[in-house]
Amino acid sequence: MIDHATLVSYIIIVLGFVFIPGPATLLTMARAASSGTRVGIATGAGIALGDMIHTSMAIVGLSAIIATSALLFSIVKYAGAAFLIYLGIRAMLDKTPIELNGGAPAISAGQAFRQAVLTEVLNPKTALFFLAFLPQFVRPEHGSTALQLATLGVVFVLLGLLSTIIFAVGAGRLGNLLRRHPAVVKWQGKVVGTIYCAVGVRLALQER
Repeated sequence: MIDHATLVSYIIIVLGFVFIPGPATLLTMARAASSGTRVGIATGAGIALGDMIHTSMAIVGLSAIIATSALLFSIVKYAGAAFLIYLGIRAMLDKTPIELNGGAPAISAGQAFRQAVLTEVLNPKTALFFLAFLPQFVRPEHGSTALQLATLGVVFVLLGLLSTIIFAVGAGRLGNLLRRHPAVVKWQGKVVGTIYCAVGVRLALQER
């Protein structure tokens, strides 16, 4: 099983990811602002299910790699580190305006859930993120790598779902804040980018 120090470190990093508004959070807030809190929560649940699917796919491929091949583990490690640093730099430089348009057409909770699942499952960046992020917290000497990956994935999904529910409930007020203060979105990108880069460097320096 995962040792307590590694798990606490992982949870702290994940909290930084999920409680700083990113694409999934902003999509949830936009849905909640335009169609109501219930639809926002359904969107968050759909994103969580999509992330669970990505976690399952990551477990199938990564558990064998980590357990059997030092070379492949190193390739995954350095490719993952490079990808995370790339995401970090993109987030820090991104100037795309964020819109939370309350005038968007309303949809049902079921539609929002299905759309969120499909959007998340078909997002290649999400798949690559899980492939890059989860392995750095796995320690083969601590037992089953598949079980460790599953634990990490479930923790990530649950914390992500918690954050989207909180943001969905407060979408109106938070949406107004982001619309009135563009600097919030600007600094959000810089903070998220810094976290990505830091995790990428940590991954590159990790020993097997």
